[in-house]
Amino acid sequence: MLKAGVLGAGHLGKIHLRLLNQSDKFQLVGFYDADADNGKKVEAEFGYKYFKTIEALIEAVDVVDIVTPTLSHYDCAKQAIAKGKHIFVEKPITNTVQEAESLRALVAEYGVKGQVGHVERFNPAFIAVKDQLDSPMFIEAHRLAEFNPRGTDVPVVLDLMIHDIDVILSVVKSKVKNVSASGVSVISDTPDIANARIEFVNGCVANLTASRISLKNMRKTRFFQRDAYISVDFLEKKCEVVKMKDAPETPGDFDMVLQNAEGVKKQIYFDNPEISANNAILDELESFADAINNNTTPIVTLHDGTEALRVATMIIDQF
Repeated sequence: MLKAGVLGAGHLGKIHLRLLNQSDKFQLVGFYDADADNGKKVEAEFGYKYFKTIEALIEAVDVVDIVTPTLSHYDCAKQAIAKGKHIFVEKPITNTVQEAESLRALVAEYGVKGQVGHVERFNPAFIAVKDQLDSPMFIEAHRLAEFNPRGTDVPVVLDLMIHDIDVILSVVKSKVKNVSASGVSVISDTPDIANARIEFVNGCVANLTASRISLKNMRKTRFFQRDAYISVDFLEKKCEVVKMKDAPETPGDFDMVLQNAEGVKKQIYFDNPEISANNAILDELESFADAINNNTTPIVTLHDGTEALRVATMIIDQF
């Protein structure tokens, strides 16, 4: 079992602590939190060992799970890598693209592995359809959330939209050609609602909307590709696949057939795959353990995290 320690015991950090503690692939050694009062409180409430310094925790583990505020991701990861420790770092990977590039170089230099916590890659609805996503040419993503003061220290692009940016970049196998965007600050000092249009070299266009001041929550992405429409509801963990094929000579009574202006007939059919329930955060952590133990490439690499941040930064620069 890999010895693991968590940096940061806030809302998400406590979730990571609980899941690492119950995992068969990790031995949770303990955690560090810069707020000593919070650290002692979490230790007393849950029984996890609280380390008084970040250095002491790093020395005691094989894997460092970084769930601190984004501004400190780089410094925490740099310290861990320099001690030869593998790093799992929550999204966004770092505060700047330059920091992210530096981490990639350090991981290569010290021969350790790194993974970024883009958890939607492990969403069961996305997993169920990702093998059917084949060169989509138009993508529409909506990620809307009710207001929550937690996370408002960063633009909504880094707080919410970056999830969809990463998913889209994992699906569209082409370089980004152009980005246009707009954002509005309503409650926070940084934009609370944003819309972005990403154009890719292969002609694919992605339209993304993110808001943290909505009246209801929504996390839905629609993919349009040749002869198929695929919808993924990341919140409800549901998916819908609608496909078209050449209509049979003699359609059945219940067959759905469309005919275009040229007289070409297509049959519409539904091909909704089975969705297997999971805990996405536990799965992403355990997939990292597998990558370390089997010396394979993590599912969400530091390169992936860097590119998602790069596009997010391009969007923010448009505001």
